[in-house]
Amino acid sequence: MLIIDLKVVPNSGKLKAILDKAGKLKCYLKSPPEKGLANAELIKFFSKALSISQNDIEIVAGATSRNKRLKIETNLNLEQVLGLFDIEQQITLFGVK
Repeated sequence: MLIIDLKVVPNSGKLKAILDKAGKLKCYLKSPPEKGLANAELIKFFSKALSISQNDIEIVAGATSRNKRLKIETNLNLEQVLGLFDIEQQITLFGVK
């Protein structure tokens, strides 16, 4: 199991994950933050990137906030998860472990 804190930017017109200058994961979502659409897109985004079921991902904090905490049922560590989002260069830049 892995717990990840992240910030979401709904309604951004793009779907991608980056590390901000503080080394925190930031996810840009296309969906608006209404009726759970952005949360559903976030879960689907992580599910596809990690090749796991959407049922293995749960928003455990921040369902109505831009700052969220995800619980992911996986054997991967944070560095491996970040690698799946093609942000290895950012890992090097910010020294995230």
